[in-house]
This record gives sequence, C-alpha cells and structure tokens, in this order.
Amino acid sequence: MERISINPITRLEGHGDIEIFLDEAGNVAKAYLQIPELRGFEKFAQGRPAEEMPRITPRICGVCPTAHHMASTKCLDALFKVQPPEAARKIRHLFYNMFMFEDHLLHFYYLGGPDFIVGPKAPREERNILGVIGKVGLEIAKKLISTRRRVRELMTEMGGKVIHPVFGLPGGISKPLEKETVEKLKEVSSEALEFAKFTVKAFHDIVLSNSQYVEIITSEPYLLKTNYMGLVDENNRVSFYDGQVRIVDTEGREIGRFSGLDYLEYIAEHVEPWTYIKFPYLRKFGWKGFVDGEGTSIYRVAPLARLNASEGMKTPLAQEEYERFYDTLGGKPVHHTLAYHWARVIEALQAAEMMVALSRDPDIASKQVRNLDLKTPEEGVGIVEAPRGTLIHHYKTDERGIITEANLIVATVANAASMNINIDRVARAMIKEGKVDHGILNMVEMAFRAYDPCFACATHSLPGGFPIRIKIMGPGGNLLREITNL
Repeated sequence: MERISINPITRLEGHGDIEIFLDEAGNVAKAYLQIPELRGFEKFAQGRPAEEMPRITPRICGVCPTAHHMASTKCLDALFKVQPPEAARKIRHLFYNMFMFEDHLLHFYYLGGPDFIVGPKAPREERNILGVIGKVGLEIAKKLISTRRRVRELMTEMGGKVIHPVFGLPGGISKPLEKETVEKLKEVSSEALEFAKFTVKAFHDIVLSNSQYVEIITSEPYLLKTNYMGLVDENNRVSFYDGQVRIVDTEGREIGRFSGLDYLEYIAEHVEPWTYIKFPYLRKFGWKGFVDGEGTSIYRVAPLARLNASEGMKTPLAQEEYERFYDTLGGKPVHHTLAYHWARVIEALQAAEMMVALSRDPDIASKQVRNLDLKTPEEGVGIVEAPRGTLIHHYKTDERGIITEANLIVATVANAASMNINIDRVARAMIKEGKVDHGILNMVEMAFRAYDPCFACATHSLPGGFPIRIKIMGPGGNLLREITNL
C-alpha cells in the first residue's frame, strides 16, 4: 500500500502531518491527521497557586495567548466567587474584541487567505503572505500591518504585554485606563472598523465573485453535517467573552445550553492511540466514531459554528453580512467547511464594531476596576470563545488556592474529529488512480486550514505514561535496535 505524507502541514499554529494511504488502484483507502506533539500544561499546573494560571496558560500558545489568559481569569472569578466591577467587565470585553479582531485578520490574510486570494492550486512558492501582497497590493498590505500593530500596541498599554498579558486578575483587571489610552482607543477602533469593512468587501470581490471559488466552497468533499456550539448572549447573539454556550444539532435546533461546571453534563472526551489530540463529543449521544450526519455525537466550534449556534450578530453591519451569508449559502445551518473563512470575516467586523462602541462607553474611564471581596477557593470554570472556538478552563484547588486538578478543553480539539473526516473525504475525492500533485495536496490541507487550528494549544496530558520509542539506525539506514517503554 502506497503512503503519501504531508509533513509538516503548513500555515497553522503547532505541528502535524497528514498521512494518506492508497490502495492498489491508486485510490485513497484512508487519510487522517496526526498530531505528534504533546504538551503537559494540565499536569504541571498542579501544585501552582491558582493566581498564577492567567500568566502560565498564555505560554501554551503565542498566537492566541489572550484567549487562555481571559478564560483563566474568568475561571479565577468563579473559583474565588467574585464579580468584577462594571468598568472592569467592559474593559475586559474591549480588550478581548481587540484580540479577536487582530487574530482573525492574521488568519484571513496570512494563513487561510493565500488559498483564495492567491489560488488553491497556485505554485507553492506563491501561496503565502508575499503572494497575497502581490494580489491585494503593497498599500493594502501596509494598512493591514499598521492596523494590527496599532491594535496590539494598545493591548500592550492596557495589559502590560500583548503576547503574555498581565491584565486579568480575579475580580477585575490590573490597572484602570489612562485618559490618553481611552482617546487612542477611540481613534484606533475607528481605523479598525474601516479595515474590517474593507476586508469584507475584499472577500466579496476576490472570493465570492469568483464562480470557481464558490463551487469549491460549496462542493461535496468540503460538506460536513455536525452539531455546533458557541457562546451566545441573552438574545442568542454571537458573543466572544461571556454568555451561555448554546448547542444546536445538524438541523439548527437547540439541543442544549450550559455555563460553568455544567459543561461536564454535555461534553465527554475520546482518545485514539495514533494521536496526542483528544476528541470531545456530546455526552448524550455517546461516542459514535468519525461519522457525521443526523445523530452524530461530533460537534464543531469556531466562527462557522458560532454563527450556526446563534440567531444573529450583536452589531448592525455584522448582522447585515450574517444575513447575506445565509441567503447566499442556502439557509441555516451552513455545513460547508470552507465557509469558515467568510464567517471569520463577519466576526472580525463585529469585533471592530464592538471596539468602537466600547471605546466610547464612559464606564471604561472609571478607576473602580477590581473587587477584592474574594472567598475561599474550591472549584471554578471559565469559558470564552477563542478565535478557534469554545475554550474551557476548569480548576480545582485546596483551601489555600493551590491547583490540585486542571482540565482544559481547547477549541481545536473540539474540531479534531471533523478535521479528520474532512481530510479523508477531500483526499478520496481529489486523488484518483495515483494521480497527485502539490495543488491537490494543498486542497487536502485546506480541509483543516479552514478551522484555523492551533495544535500547540490542543495537546495536553493523557492518562497513563508517556510512550517513547527510540530507533537506532545504522549508516546505511538499516534498523539496528529499537528501545521502547511500551
């Protein structure tokens, strides 16, 4: 049986490879996504003071540290049974929308964008940010870099650091906003909104106006019918920072909602021996394997899932685009995996609109940004929407606040089963009679890249020992000896 390895896979956070096995006729017998790295954050959190977690967990990933920081901070609020003042809550919202905005732009232009802006089968050397610049022009590239830089500089002013913030504390934030910072926020948020509107227009002009691209987006290999999960507010509108987690089935019907510790009633985790990534599923259905369709236990998260799990967006311009999204793609829910890219642009627009609104809210100028009425800690859960989907931090401590147990259900793991199904489906559709080229292999990679996965975030501790296999090879490449602890 012939084996094709895409190793390493490209334009993602972390490491992984795709293994494709061909039968004697040269057709795909099996294809799957393998994650070979293991990072033990859940394990070495044990024994640490809980207050350190918002500074430890951002080290999981330098691309989305703010998501871990804020999920951890919200977990501490629950752990110490304390509510932040209104000013702190709004400043957290603002900070988090700034992060969602700049992170979504990163994926659209740098990681996912080359597949459409440059072309899914363009030469490999052109499918990158330089190829994108060649298509959109140097002035637009400068604007992208400038806008993200200004947003991130303000995040540094607010949170001490942009990569590893020292911002959130149980019961509030580390410091109030200076008057000068508030004025900068107003200016930069307006600039961000204009660039978000441009990005939406660019998606229409470059992607949706190209019939070949639309045909790829809506094609059968990239279609996957699953359940969906995402945070919503009291009106079931898409929320990034707080609210309840809403779950809908393959037909868009609500089948559950939860907050805090209730997540254990809805989510269970499955483990496979060939990867270090876990596979969460809906507990009520039981693990049914890597299958989609009605009755599946698999759920998806991230932008497409958030739109499907909601009944609209919080802001007017994003709502207009939300309605256009479903009108164009045939109504709710949308099951086309490549539609994640459009959903991501809609969310970037909402984040920018929220930045404008919150930066002009007089409450953010308040100096009352911390509630110190902390109680004896026991157990807490913090949930936010990372750019890559629903992120859950769950800590247990002793009476001194020392972590005794930590569990992280990271966004990418929720999409792991779906990514495997998508990769297998696309590989089977694209590779026939052994005919394969780099363009086809990129089309296979597009099946995972749409999710904007972060495999650095997604691999944590598993029960049991750490398996090690060492192969000692001779000068001719022959295996001399194998040592293993299995």
